Amino acid sequence: MTTTTAPDATVLDHRLTAADRCDSCGAQAYIAAEVNGSELLFCAHHGRKYEEKLRSVATSWHDETARLTSTD
Repeated sequence: MTTTTAPDATVLDHRLTAADRCDSCGAQAYIAAEVNGSELLFCAHHGRKYEEKLRSVATSWHDETARLTSTD
């Protein structure tokens, strides 16, 4: 499994945009998980809610939730 995080990432390192929406509620997505060849997008809330179950089956986990607390 490939895990990527963006704790000190610059804007150029962000791959999720405001157009990417959570598959559960439609809020802006900050987490992308690849499961069975499909990408699932989640807001921070739903990403954390499903993280434990998804991490065991995900082939990649891309987390940009650090952007929520960034002062940039």
